[in-house]
Amino acid sequence: MFDEADDIHPLFAGAPSTTEFKKLRKRIVRQTREAIEQYGMVDAGAHDKDAKPPRWLVCLSGGKDSYTLLAVLYELKWRGLLPVDLLACNLDQGQPGFPATVLPEFLDRMDVPHRIEYQDTYSVVMDKVPQGRTYCALCSRLRRGNLYRIAREEGCSAVVLGHHRDDILETFFMNLFHGGRLATMPPKLVNEEGDLFVYRPLAHVAEADCEKFAKAMNYPIIPCDLCGSQDGLQRQQVKQILDQWEKNSPGRRQVMFRALTNARPSHLLDPKLFDFAGLSIETIQKDENSDEIPVLR
Repeated sequence: MFDEADDIHPLFAGAPSTTEFKKLRKRIVRQTREAIEQYGMVDAGAHDKDAKPPRWLVCLSGGKDSYTLLAVLYELKWRGLLPVDLLACNLDQGQPGFPATVLPEFLDRMDVPHRIEYQDTYSVVMDKVPQGRTYCALCSRLRRGNLYRIAREEGCSAVVLGHHRDDILETFFMNLFHGGRLATMPPKLVNEEGDLFVYRPLAHVAEADCEKFAKAMNYPIIPCDLCGSQDGLQRQQVKQILDQWEKNSPGRRQVMFRALTNARPSHLLDPKLFDFAGLSIETIQKDENSDEIPVLR
């Protein structure tokens, strides 16, 4: 499936020919395709040859996850499994020392259509956030607002992000420990303005696989110095907990992620999701005698 003749895009130039890498690449492609199909990221009408394909704004930070995302989407597109137009986008937020030429040169060399946008959100964050507080919330909000604007200007229907399975798990536990709610990053949502989708096609892909893939392909990784310069971030603390759990019980991350896809509202405590007040013995007996799918309990 992944022999040299199949590497038709520059993004895959020099791909390792080892069995281990081929399995890794196949697994990431399969998991991404599953997420795209499972969460309905591509409308059925998009496969019509006469229909104008939707356009996705693929957000590229220069990290291992976004490089993996870009490569896999091009893999699926070439195989005829993703009938969309892709536009890569990097938002240069004015961070000191950010290597501004790395991504433009890489995307030109890879023959990837792209847009590079400069917006000095770094100065805004440094001005607004008190010393000692984390920058992530404001930085993310400013970044997202600019990406929505760019998507509209470029005629894109969706903003596509490189968050992976581990990001989703970490966000769940951050909300659990610090937010007092059961919530995480959804693989598909509509923005607050109601005019754009936000997709996370790597929702099923492990962070370790993204790291192995990007390293094997020797993509020019750019670290996030703004967030990474802060110690004691809640996300890092949660990540350490998950790492320890995974070390003690290999495979636990995948089990916990599977739980997010298997929620039972009747076994939680939110009356907005399940009608506890209306629950009765008669209702249960009726459900059990019905041919319809019973309410989870």
